Amino acid sequence: MKAIVELTVVPIGAGISVSPYVAACERAPRKAGLKTALHAYGTNIEGEWDSIFDAIKKCHQVVHEMGAPRIFTTLKVGTRIDREQSMEDKIRSVE
Repeated sequence: MKAIVELTVVPIGAGISVSPYVAACERAPRKAGLKTALHAYGTNIEGEWDSIFDAIKKCHQVVHEMGAPRIFTTLKVGTRIDREQSMEDKIRSVE
């Protein structure tokens, strides 16, 4: 099943700047061949459900390996089965 996910990862106990953690996390879905779009407060990910959630798990693993003792993650997940829709399609329909 295809999905579009908005992922926001907040490392806790990792200091003030979380940019290195976000950058490391954002690489996980790209390495998995998923389409991503970084924005000010998270990352949009488009692809197959299982691939996306595998990448989210890898994201958590790498952020913990970097020293973050806790992670707070927010997900928004959208799926549809009536037709295919990309992130760009959703934006174009609003514009």
